[in-house]
Amino acid sequence: MNWKKFFIAFVAAFGFIFLFGFIWYGTLMAGAHHEVPTLLRTETEFRSHFGWLILGHVVMAFFFTMLCARFVPAGGAGASAALGILVGLVYAGAHLISFAVQPLTIKILCGWIAGGVIQFAIAGTIIGAIFSTTTGGTGIGPVPVGPGPSGGG
Repeated sequence: MNWKKFFIAFVAAFGFIFLFGFIWYGTLMAGAHHEVPTLLRTETEFRSHFGWLILGHVVMAFFFTMLCARFVPAGGAGASAALGILVGLVYAGAHLISFAVQPLTIKILCGWIAGGVIQFAIAGTIIGAIFSTTTGGTGIGPVPVGPGPSGGG
């Protein structure tokens, strides 16, 4: 694996996921979140737990980059975006469970699901573009060795 490209992709994914989360969940969905104020921490409590928020984004970005590295070895924005959509849909299942056990509104549920799918699709696009073999990258995973198209080794 090209660890330099992995690190660049991880940092880019983290930056995007964090920024998207701030805009989507923290700004665009703020009104919906305020409809159930007892569900979320106060601003003061949130600030004291901000490190956990950063850690959560680091974990998501690192392991999503690792998933792309493992399961989209040739790189490419399209294939990694498709994987991102699937990961976003996995998160949808967790959001449905949260809806069953927490006093969430349908607006929050739909916003979380849409946000997750969009967030991971775009993050996948970014990761895949960094590793794309068609843009001069070397791909994410190992390159197969063997005869080329001309039959030579």
